[in-house]
Amino acid sequence: MTNNATRIDPATLASSLAIGQDPASVRARVEALERILERAFMVPGINRPIGLDAIVGLIPVVGDLIGALMGSWLVWEARNLGMSKFQLARMMGNVGFDAALGLVPFVGDAADFMFRSNTRNLRIIKRHLDKHHPSTVTLAG
Repeated sequence: MTNNATRIDPATLASSLAIGQDPASVRARVEALERILERAFMVPGINRPIGLDAIVGLIPVVGDLIGALMGSWLVWEARNLGMSKFQLARMMGNVGFDAALGLVPFVGDAADFMFRSNTRNLRIIKRHLDKHHPSTVTLAG
């Protein structure tokens, strides 16, 4: 049994990657990026979603650096939205903690199932957008 909410259709994903700088486009982009990094694939047998962050993190050291760079894109988008330095610091702390955990062999790979820095950062961005740009709110069905 698969969960359709975590399956990614490439055509749908490509159409959701808006290129504008308006808050609605940024929301669509960061939601799509979080989906790719944290929930792109379903692990058979345990029905847990994983994404590119966990897969790339299996490569020692370099994979964790690549994962941190991909996660930093969310922080860049948040910076472009004009989010506070405190919010940006929290987001960078999430990315840094995830990268530091990833450097520990085996523990870091298991931690990718528990500590999803990109999902946490998406929540911070969504809270900001909901408060400062309420017209971008989307209802999940």
